[in-house]
Amino acid sequence: MSDPITRFGLAVAALTCMLDQASKLYLVFVVDLANHPLRLGPFLDFVLTRNTGISYGLFQTEGPLGQWLLLGFKAIAVVLLWIWLTRSRSRLTALSLGLIIGGAIGNAIDRLAYGWVADFVFFHVSGANWRFNWYVFNLADVAIFAGVIGLLYESLIGERAQKAP
Repeated sequence: MSDPITRFGLAVAALTCMLDQASKLYLVFVVDLANHPLRLGPFLDFVLTRNTGISYGLFQTEGPLGQWLLLGFKAIAVVLLWIWLTRSRSRLTALSLGLIIGGAIGNAIDRLAYGWVADFVFFHVSGANWRFNWYVFNLADVAIFAGVIGLLYESLIGERAQKAP
């Protein structure tokens, strides 16, 4: 683990997890989003949603068995991503994997502590006779999404991408 690229990725993971947890603790316990949602603009609110599933609210689980299965799946994913990180030779790959690992651990901490993941960012757009609601998410989800985009960029467009002849 003395490799500078691996250390960089792990530092990104730690920072991502800390920022995610700090934002959740502040919004859930200090601001008390459960009782005091925040309207930040015509299309953005902070509201507390207790997500017992995974991204986009898929695979909602109500009992401890489901929660432990999701935690087990997440633990396996983090270990595999960590192995990938130790083999990485690119700062973009390390950054991307660090974002994904940190976000996954941040959401896993919620699941262990509460039995659900605290989601709070809520985008919505409405007109005279219609309303579009985007799913509610948190900083860990943003980090995971950004990490996936980084990996896709590197594999499809970046310097190391396979170029057509």
